[in-house]
Amino acid sequence: MRNPVFISILLMVLIAIDFYIYQVLKHLLQGSSTGLRTAVSLLYWTLCFICILAFLLFPYTTNPYFRQYIFSVSMGWILTQLVMALIFLIDDIRRGTFWAVGKISTASGGQFLNTENGIPRSTFLSWLGVGLASSLFFSLIYGFGNKYKYRIIKKSISLNGLPSVFKGFKIIHISDIHSGSLKDKMAVQKGIDLIKKQNPDLVLFTGDLVNDRATEMQDWMDIFSQIKAPHGVFSTLGNHDYGDYVKWDNKEAKQQNLNDLMQVHANLGWKLMMNENVKIEKEGAHFHLVGIENWGAKARFPKYGKMDKAMTGIETKAPIILMSHDPSHWEAEVIPKYPEVQLMLSGHTHGMQFGLENPYFKWSPVQWVYKQWAGIYQTEKQQLYVNRGFGFLGYPGRVGILPEITLIELV
Repeated sequence: MRNPVFISILLMVLIAIDFYIYQVLKHLLQGSSTGLRTAVSLLYWTLCFICILAFLLFPYTTNPYFRQYIFSVSMGWILTQLVMALIFLIDDIRRGTFWAVGKISTASGGQFLNTENGIPRSTFLSWLGVGLASSLFFSLIYGFGNKYKYRIIKKSISLNGLPSVFKGFKIIHISDIHSGSLKDKMAVQKGIDLIKKQNPDLVLFTGDLVNDRATEMQDWMDIFSQIKAPHGVFSTLGNHDYGDYVKWDNKEAKQQNLNDLMQVHANLGWKLMMNENVKIEKEGAHFHLVGIENWGAKARFPKYGKMDKAMTGIETKAPIILMSHDPSHWEAEVIPKYPEVQLMLSGHTHGMQFGLENPYFKWSPVQWVYKQWAGIYQTEKQQLYVNRGFGFLGYPGRVGILPEITLIELV
């Protein structure tokens, strides 16, 4: 339900921030040519107007792809302004403090500093605010072009007790397809072709096939049904697959959506793992594959997964690989209760679709929420791999954290 009072207050705050930032920009451009000042003013107010208009129209926009871009551009611009305003505010607090100290010093007969003409702005801090905020905004715009730039990440993973016939066994791990966000079939096909090119022995998908509704997969069945492997394609459910973020007419409609989605997995030729396990066999040897429903340690995510049920009948001499969508499950339940699980595969975080990565360093704001958010993690004899996601949600782009297809080779 829309609250007009809240919206009005928020709108006034945004407009106040617009004018606050504009005053600083005018100060910075005092010595510039009239043409440059006019161009900057026109660009700034155009962006502000577009952002406010998008903010007002967003609730009435029904096209899901258009909503993605409206939301992303407006939120990107608001975040940009907040960064600028924060740094400008720090400078104003500095100026105010010096001004107050100067007045007190003058009143007591001292000459701390001359405050008659005020305390000048820090040119360094002001340009720092503009530079950081502008870099953030334009990087988000640039990121629109990265959402289909799939990359293969190769990992060799050692499992204790792995039968020799499985050495070199290739597993493709994908996660978070979010078909309701996808639009470009040719681009997605390139990702599928990358998967096929690896000739995997086994393919594992760790949840979030859709954003909310099973019908989102209607236009994508011919694409994702191409994913095949000699030892099968296995899948699990993620938090978005249950339709928990949609207001349904009744409980029956929600349950029907889940039933329909389960049928989608079957129609794709994928074996959906609902708190169960199977043996992956080769030449008389095997390892165990366990798949559970979504289980998140964070309060807002329900715990559908049942590990006790999923582990029923497993003899622990053979290695165990667990598919569990949410990486917070690893430390919360798997490590303390199921030390026999040597490898857990997850997704969920998307690496927030924003961050920095190189061979020596990785960072994303999502790490303030999820301790394990991308790549490989290990504690004693247990390992976790978190896939960065095949698709995207909310922001239709990626900055620094590209869509991932993981190729795991067992050694």
